[in-house]
Amino acid sequence: MFVDRHTIHLIAGDGGDGCVSFRREKYVPRGGPDGGDGGHGGSIIIIAKEGVDSLAIVANRAQWKAQRGGHGSGARRRGKNGEDVIIHVPPGTIIFDAEEEYVIKDLVEDGEELTIAQGGRGGKGNSKYKSATNQAPREFTHGGDGENRLVTLELKVIADVGLVGKPNAGKSTLLSRLTRARPEIADYPFTTKFPNLGRVQVGWDRSFVMADIPGLIEGAHQGVGLGHEFLRHIERAGIIVHLVEPMPMDGTDPIENYDAIYSELVQYNEQLAERPHIVVVTKSELPDAEIICMQLKEHINSDVLLISAVTGSGLDALTHAILRELAQQKVAQ
Repeated sequence: MFVDRHTIHLIAGDGGDGCVSFRREKYVPRGGPDGGDGGHGGSIIIIAKEGVDSLAIVANRAQWKAQRGGHGSGARRRGKNGEDVIIHVPPGTIIFDAEEEYVIKDLVEDGEELTIAQGGRGGKGNSKYKSATNQAPREFTHGGDGENRLVTLELKVIADVGLVGKPNAGKSTLLSRLTRARPEIADYPFTTKFPNLGRVQVGWDRSFVMADIPGLIEGAHQGVGLGHEFLRHIERAGIIVHLVEPMPMDGTDPIENYDAIYSELVQYNEQLAERPHIVVVTKSELPDAEIICMQLKEHINSDVLLISAVTGSGLDALTHAILRELAQQKVAQ
């Protein structure tokens, strides 16, 4: 199950209470206060971890609760600290406050972490209150409350390259040909129900991450179909590879399809227009593929690549075009 948005209730552990105790040992004169402090409550920590590709594990529980701290005891024994709760999420997870709707943190890199709910501090035992004027204190403090909050986790897939296009444009087939990813592939629309990621290895020293974004339809930027669910994943991609099917199964015009999808991207987020775009006509084995490629090239006044994920034609040219764009981005940074 792929989950890319979920709201959870987080309850950190309360701190343990301090203890009121006095030494009463035989042969030990002047027994004094020896009440220990309470232990700290466990915190809840969210960590971005490479290899976790969905929020499905988080979605299995609506509430996450950390252990409270143990109470202090005599002989100045301190209560045990409550165990922290660790939640692993995919890199690219944004943490929102669900009530105030502001971003708390964006966990982009592998290993980034956030203590999202702090455990309560342990209370003080009466041994801490002894003084020259108060030799037998009975004061102590209760443990502090752990933080209690409602947060929403939203995943935006991180990829160097995002594949976009109409359903059945060949995105999943291309991803499976260039990487070890094995997305579902079929000859009907919306085979891909969620983003698939794969790493493209070029030689031994160069690679990049490619994401297959589920097929878009007109009105996606307004939430038509599963528009917003799909479009937010393209925001992380440094390069957009736009795949155009030369002979769509529904009989639509390939040039109009290109314009429609490009419009959806820009209307959803204007900054996407500034991203490097590589336009590709797929399925070059089809009769009209070359003609459509030339027409699209004239239409956008830019280079258009012609490939076939089935025969492998043009895949090297596409891979090297992506590497050139990535190199330019690295220089620009």
